[in-house]
Amino acid sequence: MQDLPMADPVTAPVAEPLARAITRPSVRFMLSHPAHWFALGFGSGLSRVAPGTAGTLWAWVAYVVLSQWLSPAAWGWVIAASLPLGWWACTVTARHMRVLDPGSIVWDEVVAFWLVLWLLMPASLAAQTMAFGLFRFFDAVKPGPVGWADALFHGVDPQTDRHAWSKAGFGILFDDLVAAACTLLVLALWKFF
Repeated sequence: MQDLPMADPVTAPVAEPLARAITRPSVRFMLSHPAHWFALGFGSGLSRVAPGTAGTLWAWVAYVVLSQWLSPAAWGWVIAASLPLGWWACTVTARHMRVLDPGSIVWDEVVAFWLVLWLLMPASLAAQTMAFGLFRFFDAVKPGPVGWADALFHGVDPQTDRHAWSKAGFGILFDDLVAAACTLLVLALWKFF
């Protein structure tokens, strides 16, 4: 009997009988595809406790360290490039995990918090800490517009919508960008008053 070829997890339908969701990715999973590196925040998303917070902390440290070499204009280009790269990485990784919005995907926190820091800096450690706390609040609790943005793409069905994974990848990024906007709005109002 001839062996049947294995289905490619990026193009194969998810409705395969043996397809199982990956609930906790491993280092091996992260190393298996370049998209996983980015989506899992270079390993910060592998944290067993609060991966979104770990990803945001990684973003903060990376921003402070890389700012020694990157100008604000260069940061603007890094963030602009990180958005389409992140959409691709989140789409591929979510599809490989067979989960529309896995908690271990933290590239959304990374790029959104970079955006907050880029628009906030230069700022004191207290202001950066306040930005971190506000961003984590908006991202975790998802009040108002953040909850709306989060719910937009959760109803996609990979079995009936051939663009479901691409929509999910965009949705993963979108709610965190809205959380970043809310964070910046609160910080601007705080500074104004």
